[in-house]
Amino acid sequence: MNSLQTAKLWLIEGVGLARDALHIYVGLILLLGSAALFRWPLRGGKPWLAVLAAALIGEAWDMLDRLRLGLTQYPAGNWKDIWNTLFWPTALTLLARYTRLLKR
Repeated sequence: MNSLQTAKLWLIEGVGLARDALHIYVGLILLLGSAALFRWPLRGGKPWLAVLAAALIGEAWDMLDRLRLGLTQYPAGNWKDIWNTLFWPTALTLLARYTRLLKR
């Protein structure tokens, strides 16, 4: 098991999060963290792209791990993880772009 999988298991067991919840929290932390760290506006799309990149890289890593271990691939599960990671960042980005809800 690699370090990413070990960290995910530690978070799941240590914090008591379900795997799906972990994806949701990571997506929100990446969105808001990258926006704050780099001073990117949420409406601009760069924070959302950071979340997308992380979700795709993470799922590619998971798929490679399963391949390396000779385990069956579950593409539907990978898509579900990407969906869970991107849902709320997408909603917040759209709210920031098209409504006054997240304006200063």
